[in-house]
Amino acid sequence: MEVIMADVQATVWGDGPASAVFVHGIFSWGADELYGFGNQRPLEDEFRLVMMDRRGHGASPDIEGSDYETDADDITVLLGDGAHLVAHSYGGAGAMLAAVRRPDLVRSLTLIQPGTLRPAAGHPVVDEALERARAGTAGLPPEMTPEEYLRASTEGIGMPVPEATPERLRAVRAAMRERPCWDAEIPLDQLAAAPWPKLMISGTWEDAPELYRRYAGEPLIAAAEFIAERIGARYLKVPGYYPQVQQPSTVNDALRDLWRCGPE
Repeated sequence: MEVIMADVQATVWGDGPASAVFVHGIFSWGADELYGFGNQRPLEDEFRLVMMDRRGHGASPDIEGSDYETDADDITVLLGDGAHLVAHSYGGAGAMLAAVRRPDLVRSLTLIQPGTLRPAAGHPVVDEALERARAGTAGLPPEMTPEEYLRASTEGIGMPVPEATPERLRAVRAAMRERPCWDAEIPLDQLAAAPWPKLMISGTWEDAPELYRRYAGEPLIAAAEFIAERIGARYLKVPGYYPQVQQPSTVNDALRDLWRCGPE
């Protein structure tokens, strides 16, 4: 296992001729199997996998608040001379911005349920989610702990509460101070004009807890469908609500196919 030390840390698996940079979402880190991309490790038999730890997560340095603009700068560095790019949830905002800034370094772009809702504003479900999210930006209670936030964000919507390890709580602490990715402005026209292939993946969410499906799943699906159409991405829906975790074989097969094809 190789470790890249730049402004952020990245764990590297495999030594294939083509590299892929993975950008995780909230409550997670690159190689995390629960919410991140640990289940994509089998791809190392053919590709070099760069599992980025966003600032404030994993082994990367602290940051006052997670910021997708900063993520985009870090992603650009990790792309090196060129790589495939895969991102989930919050990581999708930084990945899309990095791809816009340096399209020459991107070989393909895969988005897994990106948390960027604003581009799909006008869709009733998305507008309702944006209104709800903006109303909640007044700030968290100052006395709330990461343990309490983790429980409220999972158990509060019918999800199991993960073990509150120091690494998990550090990621939660970063999420408590993050810049909201749902309100990020993403220049979709520039992504649409890029020559490399794009893939959008989302879950079907039919088995998700009701509150989680209503408040997260429905707007994420609506946004994924809209963004996929606007940027010309192939759209893949898989059972569940954490595609890369719950359906790793399907997701890994889709990534292999995409990366083997090369630029369109």
